[in-house]
Amino acid sequence: MRLAILSDIHGNLLALEAVLADLKTRSVDATINLGDSVTNPLWPRETLELLDTLNLPTVRGNHDRWIAERSRTDMTPSMAFTYESLTSEQRERLGSLPSTLQVDADVLAVHGTPDSDTDYLLEEAVDGRLALATAATLDRRLAGRAESLILCGHSHHQYAAHASSNRLVLNPGSVGCPRYADDAHPARQEASSPHAKYAIATRRSRGWQVELFALEYDWRAVADQARLNGRDDWADAFLG
Repeated sequence: MRLAILSDIHGNLLALEAVLADLKTRSVDATINLGDSVTNPLWPRETLELLDTLNLPTVRGNHDRWIAERSRTDMTPSMAFTYESLTSEQRERLGSLPSTLQVDADVLAVHGTPDSDTDYLLEEAVDGRLALATAATLDRRLAGRAESLILCGHSHHQYAAHASSNRLVLNPGSVGCPRYADDAHPARQEASSPHAKYAIATRRSRGWQVELFALEYDWRAVADQARLNGRDDWADAFLG
């Protein structure tokens, strides 16, 4: 089995197109989307329309749920922009996505953790910033899960780690959003890049092999779109 894993596209149509073009040069059995697909001040509707043509197995992210559940008056500027860009049917469809996906008997896909779409699986908050979780913390968060491959997103950090019982936990990184593009938190100044990130996991006789990708594309055009929509903060996140 060879799986491509995408996550946290956040409405960055150009980054998604770059990943899809790269995937055409590689042979995979399936492509899994770990959610948070459209919330942004960029191309939310256009991104969702492209994803609709692909019909990918997709997990519901916290932003997908919030777009469907929250009041229009209780939204961040990026969420409000996304809300107005989508139809009510599209918003409802995002909210009805599954919170977890059993890709097969040995592969679990989640957005955050198996129990929460807002908690991190591979990281924990330390002094207001994200740090890698301890092995004991990771095992606690995976209690009761025996799958050999657990796929997660949410943090936007591209990373793979082993848990006990030879379980591999993989975050493919964010296709379309630098970690703190929509946040004034000081951790936004952490080293990052605007590359379009994704991963491929291949089952071998002795376990899983992982390839991590970080693709160049025209992120200056993304910054231009953000500025066009009145979001200099997003533009700066892509160019900083």
